[in-house]
Amino acid sequence: MNIENITKLADIINAKGLSAIEVGDGENRIRIEKGTSAVPAQPAASQSQTQANPISIPVSESTPDIIDTSHHHIDINNMIEIKSPLVGVYYAAPSPDAETFVSIGSKVKKGDILCIIETMKLMNEITSEHDGEIVDICIKNGDIAEFGQVLFKLV
Repeated sequence: MNIENITKLADIINAKGLSAIEVGDGENRIRIEKGTSAVPAQPAASQSQTQANPISIPVSESTPDIIDTSHHHIDINNMIEIKSPLVGVYYAAPSPDAETFVSIGSKVKKGDILCIIETMKLMNEITSEHDGEIVDICIKNGDIAEFGQVLFKLV
């Protein structure tokens, strides 16, 4: 994530009247809070030591509606969150050596398999209920997915 994208996120906070916004790209995450100074945030208790700590950045006063990340236009007004329908272990691929079902930028159609959640030794395929493009994967392979936890964001 470059400084231009960070500035655009800060601008969205002002445009939408939000107090904070948090986005992720793989293991990198950034949280921007309105009215705070640029100080590192405390890592969550469940964060791994290899994961970068989120930082807080003060916001500016301009107002874009769209973020431009790597030539992908993400309209945050039409973002769809795909949540976990059950508790279990999240798997991004059908087997450890297989390719992941989806990645950021993947185009999906209704019914496409997004991931597997293992519950009580049962492998549950989680499918998309919408057509769109994956813009964020909010969980890491092997992590525990909680009921209602956001797994993916798509537009």
